[in-house]
Amino acid sequence: MSNRTLLAVAAVLAFGLVGAYAQMGPGMMHGGMMVSPRHVYYMHTGLPPAYADKIDPLKATSAVLARGRKLYAENCASCHGANGDGNGAAGRTLDPPPADLSFTMSMPIAQDDFLYWTIAEGGQQFGSAMPAFKSVLKPNEIWSIVEALRNGELQEK
Repeated sequence: MSNRTLLAVAAVLAFGLVGAYAQMGPGMMHGGMMVSPRHVYYMHTGLPPAYADKIDPLKATSAVLARGRKLYAENCASCHGANGDGNGAAGRTLDPPPADLSFTMSMPIAQDDFLYWTIAEGGQQFGSAMPAFKSVLKPNEIWSIVEALRNGELQEK
């Protein structure tokens, strides 16, 4: 590959990453990468003990995924969008904007305990409008959403 081709590929990737990071909302630079306040908190302090080392007890069965899709549609899609890309109608005026979940799911941080904590606790402590779902959803309902996210099955069939 020529140097010019490599430069063009690098530029396209850089612009794509900048767009993806912009969806994460305000954060800070860490290791040359813009990260969300939640990510920064996690990297510096870890998870609260109640969430540390939680493991998803569910398997991605058709019933679990169907429940996850339904719960995502009812509780998440209005802000995060039908595909999880952060462009839901209710989220368009939020500052910071809703996370691009498809990007988040591609990151190493997208482990069971982190995802469960994020959904259960919401974003108030990070200046986000995301509500806490620990009082709204049962644990297996949160895990169903995690399974839907993990399997890229957010839209109801």
